[in-house]
Amino acid sequence: MKGYLGIDVGSVSTNIVFMDENNNILESLYLRTNGQPVATVQSGLKQIKEKLPANTMVRGVGTTGSGRQLTGVVVGSDAIKNEITAHAIAASHLVPGVQTILEIGGQDSKIIILRNGVVTDFAMNTVCAAGTGSFLDQQASRLNISIEEFGDISLQGRNPVRIAGRCAVFAESDMIHKQQMGYNLDDILAGLCEALVRNYLNNVGKGKEILGPVVFQGGVAANAGMKKAFERALGLEVRIPKYFNVMGAVGAALLAKDVTAKGIPTSFKGFGIADLEYKAGSIECNGCPNLCEVIEMTEQGKIIARWGDRCGKWSNALSTGEVVGNLS
Repeated sequence: MKGYLGIDVGSVSTNIVFMDENNNILESLYLRTNGQPVATVQSGLKQIKEKLPANTMVRGVGTTGSGRQLTGVVVGSDAIKNEITAHAIAASHLVPGVQTILEIGGQDSKIIILRNGVVTDFAMNTVCAAGTGSFLDQQASRLNISIEEFGDISLQGRNPVRIAGRCAVFAESDMIHKQQMGYNLDDILAGLCEALVRNYLNNVGKGKEILGPVVFQGGVAANAGMKKAFERALGLEVRIPKYFNVMGAVGAALLAKDVTAKGIPTSFKGFGIADLEYKAGSIECNGCPNLCEVIEMTEQGKIIARWGDRCGKWSNALSTGEVVGNLS
């Protein structure tokens, strides 16, 4: 069997998919990053390998997400792309003709506008985490319900409570106030979903022309209450693709296939990297007033990558074999 790996490393989750040569997703993993991106990727690769036939050949690897550069160095990525590109590619593949992508992950949210299959506009949330997966997890925990129950309970609400959703702190304070006033839990949760959708559309989606087909992806798309709230606010059907929670990884795999289809051999180091030791360190370079933070990654004690310097003093030295210094 031959295929392609896609890896999406975010602050909250790490997602890995294996796609065959016909673009069919054969295996997918959704893992918690837990602040250890490299260790999580190694664990994920072990799990993927165990599920695939022994004769599986990886023809290409793509990485995306906030940890795409780090992960790309570790696994030997053929395509390292930003989340906007990866999510747009995946949505266009799974929902042909999509014109609007609503994506809400663990700590960020974004909107991507496509016309005729091309990204024409996008926006991401700024400093506030209101409406992201982490905020919903926190509220579910405070209310002593599982995040899996959140959406189904909210669907039972018949009179959604008006909740301030522009700020995570104010939203939580308003929820507590409504509880103390005696409102039903299902109406509070339904109201919270509507508040978060208002916040998303008034901030991330502000000024954007939202046209169908509309796709909702990211971990929060599992919340049925959020889907319903989006449909009520937009007056449009909101579609949730089969692999909604690993779309970044799907896009990364497709991008890797595009690169290696040109005859370029893969740089993938093999599943054996799951058993190697990796360490990262950093220094502040004082060679000029920029004071760049230079990151160094070692594999089994050997330096394999440096990045972060604006002038290339450290990263270029590594590629040419010149010894400039050791950051470990």
